[in-house]
Amino acid sequence: MLWLKAAKTYSPVVHITEILMRQSETDPSSIGFVSTYPPTACGLATFTAALRGAMAEGRGSEEGLEVVSLVESRLEEPRSEVVLQHVNGDRSSLQQAVKELNEHDVAIFQHEYGIYGGPDGAEVLDFIAEMEVPTIVILHTVLGKPTLRQKRILERIVDLAGQTVVMSNTALHRLREHYDIDPDKVTMVPHGAMGGVATPTDTTGRRPIILTWGLIGPGKGLEIAIEAVGSLKDLRPLPRYVILGKTHPKVQAAQGNAYLDGLKAKSHALGLEDVVEYDSRYLDTGSLVSEIRQADIALLPYESTEQVTSGVLVEALANGKPVVATAFPHAIEMLGGGAGALVAHSDADGMAAALRSLLSEPDMAARMATMATSIGSTLQWPVVADQYLSIVSTLVERDPVAAAFTSGRRAVGLAKVG
Repeated sequence: MLWLKAAKTYSPVVHITEILMRQSETDPSSIGFVSTYPPTACGLATFTAALRGAMAEGRGSEEGLEVVSLVESRLEEPRSEVVLQHVNGDRSSLQQAVKELNEHDVAIFQHEYGIYGGPDGAEVLDFIAEMEVPTIVILHTVLGKPTLRQKRILERIVDLAGQTVVMSNTALHRLREHYDIDPDKVTMVPHGAMGGVATPTDTTGRRPIILTWGLIGPGKGLEIAIEAVGSLKDLRPLPRYVILGKTHPKVQAAQGNAYLDGLKAKSHALGLEDVVEYDSRYLDTGSLVSEIRQADIALLPYESTEQVTSGVLVEALANGKPVVATAFPHAIEMLGGGAGALVAHSDADGMAAALRSLLSEPDMAARMATMATSIGSTLQWPVVADQYLSIVSTLVERDPVAAAFTSGRRAVGLAKVG
């Protein structure tokens, strides 16, 4: 019935057979992205911009790659690729967003519970349920102990989506084993990274740099990290611990500078003014990679025991840096082959011991860097984007009628403009 209704609507302008033939001869599928988006400062915004850019590079064109950005309030001058800003909870803008997305061949949604409106971001279901085109949903979080509502939302997402993507084998296993979903509708594509030329750890002649980066706030384990580096003051040359990133916008809104001031007070109390440095910038990807290249060790002291995806971890590996991380799920998966050291959560002494070993034993650090580089070569954005383009092609081939009518709608629009 849907096919007949669509045919009646669009056949006077472009016959269905003509549309299907044209579809195979024209440019690659048009794609609508749904996510937070720069200049919003968050990992999902950065991820989406990087994925879109890499897919454009892989296709040789940015044409047809458009964004519906999720915002709390509209920006006056969004980026040119942003065709609509959806204000969370605004039903009118949601309907406009749905209409816009259905003009594309495929819609790609980023999912994190906190970026959509409604309890646990339930508004995402309103989006996907109204899609007339194939959808891909990329899950950034798969909780091991979700609430009943969180579990049902994720199960419904998988049910509605054409394909669901997770970014680690841990997330894939967790979703298949603990959620009531069709396992054939879920695949794993690793988190992409903008890797650079790996630089070996060298602590001779300069102060080695231990680097933590990303939005800062409670739960990142920075207090434990500061305690850990405080145990390294006897090393020569004296290491530098650089905390790179601005306070998370939600923390800033709720507390102002109180959290950052608390960290600085802790550093001062431990006499670490010459060791701990705060760089409160939120850098674009290219500038961030330059900072990572200069580091000797990437330190991920996170408190979470649930984290199945870490863009920071992937970026560290893609740039060939040995990693010291707490034993969160993604770190266990990625570092088990020898690219870094795992330490227990909230264990400042264990973290200090791991850092000391890497700073004092350059051969060990070099071996880890070599392993990190090997793993990181599979995480470069061009490699990852090709996998997404393949999924897009498969969905369009699987649902050619939807894709054809999308092309028909575009043809109608062009005819009206002409």
